[in-house]
Amino acid sequence: MAPSFSFDRLGFIGLGAMGKPMVTHLANKLPPASRIWVYDVVESVVDDLCAQFPNRVLKGTNARDVAQQVDTIISMVPEGSHVRSVYLDTEKGVCSTDISNKLIIDCSTIDTATSLAVKDHIAQHYPTASFYDAPVSGGVIGAIKGSIAIFLGCGEEDPNLERLTHLMGLMGKQIIPCGAPSLGLAAKLSNNYLSGIIAIACSEAFDMGMRSGLDPRTLAKVYAAGTAQNTICDKFCPVPHVYPDAPSSGGWKQGFKVQLMRKDFGLAVDMAKRVESRNVLGEVGLATYDGASNDPRCRDLDSRVVYRYLGGQEDWQTKLNGA
Repeated sequence: MAPSFSFDRLGFIGLGAMGKPMVTHLANKLPPASRIWVYDVVESVVDDLCAQFPNRVLKGTNARDVAQQVDTIISMVPEGSHVRSVYLDTEKGVCSTDISNKLIIDCSTIDTATSLAVKDHIAQHYPTASFYDAPVSGGVIGAIKGSIAIFLGCGEEDPNLERLTHLMGLMGKQIIPCGAPSLGLAAKLSNNYLSGIIAIACSEAFDMGMRSGLDPRTLAKVYAAGTAQNTICDKFCPVPHVYPDAPSSGGWKQGFKVQLMRKDFGLAVDMAKRVESRNVLGEVGLATYDGASNDPRCRDLDSRVVYRYLGGQEDWQTKLNGA
């Protein structure tokens, strides 16, 4: 019989495009007695979520306040500097209060050095607390659908693995232990490097095929049936209106922002240099996302807007219907 785990007092810090739907899943799936304390620098987002789940989701005034109320803490913030602030701020950070025996999970995608620094700080000052890196993949669509993959910075033998798997399984579909602290992040950066390169390649491949006269829907079928099959083409197609649920079909307005892809891609390139991995596509890919993230036509849109940045045809339906 599988063990049962209770999370009566849970904290969640960071209610952005990924964090908010993740909390929504927790609020819908945790036992009725559970309470979730939340905090975000954007107070209106906190208020909206609390109003959506009255007496279930409760408002925290800062990260320290959340930590004082709960036994388990999850964080999901954009960058390493934000993680340091959430945990190490001497007045309002998680570690400014006693977090002994607490389970702490950071789902942010950041550099491994920052994650290890926070883990080491917690281990030194609160040796009975447990800190894990647990970055996620699957984008905003995956967070909303509860289908994200979560990469745990721990091994199969970790004593908290079952508890972690149960909790993260309320928000995601695949929970993968990656071996040791910070290796969840190393796996995520490797994944996003590959995903970013594929998005560029997909955009280029669609564009050359379309300019040769092919319908992108036909091209999508060809890629799905052939050796080029990949998730970006299947579910996140960069060409608008090929896959209805892809961010591109909604004007790239919902998804993984191109600035975040540029951030993650840069972290991956840095990691490759640090471990002396030869990445012939790294600098070209980074330059592409750097350009797209600074292009006013692309900024703040889903990262697959790189198709637009590279000059891909967006009005292909009009041209086909007029042919």
